[in-house]
Amino acid sequence: MQLMDRTVDLHSPIKLLLGNLCQADGDTLEIRETLMSWLFLGASRVYKIKKPVRYPFLDFSSIAKRRHFCFEELRLNRRLASNTYLSVLPICRAADGGLHLGDHGEAVDWVVKMQRLSDYYMLDTRMRAGLQEELDIEAIASLLSRFFESLPSERIDADHQLAYLAEQLNIDAVVLCRKEFGLAAQLSPLLNKAHRLLQECAPELQDRIASGRFREGHGDLRPEHVWLGNPLQIIDCLEFNRMMRIVDPYEEIAQFGKECSIAGYPWVADLLMSRIASLLGGRPPEKLYRFYVIFRAVLRARMCMAHFLDPNPRNPWKWQPLALKYIQVAKEVSKTA
Repeated sequence: MQLMDRTVDLHSPIKLLLGNLCQADGDTLEIRETLMSWLFLGASRVYKIKKPVRYPFLDFSSIAKRRHFCFEELRLNRRLASNTYLSVLPICRAADGGLHLGDHGEAVDWVVKMQRLSDYYMLDTRMRAGLQEELDIEAIASLLSRFFESLPSERIDADHQLAYLAEQLNIDAVVLCRKEFGLAAQLSPLLNKAHRLLQECAPELQDRIASGRFREGHGDLRPEHVWLGNPLQIIDCLEFNRMMRIVDPYEEIAQFGKECSIAGYPWVADLLMSRIASLLGGRPPEKLYRFYVIFRAVLRARMCMAHFLDPNPRNPWKWQPLALKYIQVAKEVSKTA
């Protein structure tokens, strides 16, 4: 279910304001839309504003919540992309009713200001162009290993974490098995298998939690979030749900490897795992690792199909075929789990 608050009527003037700022940055304006945000890209700057929406897995339905999550986005992303994430700014209404960026007047929304990164150096772009090199993956593995090593262990309750994972699988079912999607027949056995795997892996998960292996990680590692320029930047941490960031680092590696495999680079997963294991240690049992792959693949399928919860989904032709790719990955892994 989607909910919009009273500020929705401001979005046209907000878009005009941000568009003008981008064009002043070099007479360049590109607007990109995601399920959760609008991005206004100028020659050297990007302004990102969150949509006033609420879904089963996130809530941006008030100005206060959007402010909170803008600052969370800044905090989280400065860990792996400090050169990219610059500030959070209020969009204020002046006495004459006009809008501007700054601290004077009533804040009607909030925006994340970023440095623009060249698409040429994004990992997904490099993969499509056939320019992916082993040295890039070595660099990513090194950065991620240092990142996870630098994070404090999360003191979490193992039973709570297991319940959370089971709850996420239930939300997957609620979204993906909607009648209009026509996916329930093939997904029900897969989701049942995922629940069984979670139960079977519970002792290993409890042991890894007890030994302090869980961290507040990135939450959504994908090739389109890796910039191979200098310095290497990993952007777009998942800011809207902390529990989705509290992970075994190998769950994040499982997702990233899966994404690279779908992009046509299946060798990346093995290379990344071997490098991470040599630097970070503590590789999980194979069954648990396979659960991580299935869990993240089905989650990504859910996020794809969630676009259709919007009355006017962007690129409607894109999401079901992509969701089916994730589902197929999960089904293949489940056969050997």
